[in-house]
Amino acid sequence: QVQLVESGGGLVQPGGSLRLSCAASSSGSIFSVNGMGWHRQAPGKQRELVAVITSGGITNYADSVKGRFTISRDNAKNTVYLQMNSLKPEDTAVYICHARAAVFGFGGVRHDYDAWGQGTQVTVSS
Repeated sequence: QVQLVESGGGLVQPGGSLRLSCAASSSGSIFSVNGMGWHRQAPGKQRELVAVITSGGITNYADSVKGRFTISRDNAKNTVYLQMNSLKPEDTAVYICHARAAVFGFGGVRHDYDAWGQGTQVTVSS
């Protein structure tokens, strides 16, 4: 139905920067995307919410990334971004894109559900 594909992960030194992208698409359905966000999961830790953004551009961040990460979106491209600056080793994790998607089925009936990407690895190490 709706697929999310992330890109931009990689290996970076402490203090460096990376920009993640996540594009939503559908092969045969009319769809829209409401809230979008980024989660991350590191070995031995619970998955945590990193940043979210509404369709209107309102954002919120985890305390651990405030001032360092910036989430943004391009509604025309159905894409959300995460600019990560001043990266720390503790930022190392698989970053997973999330979107609240609406798919329009028969008769224009709307079905809302959560879509998840496969994740992209971010490693911060000297």
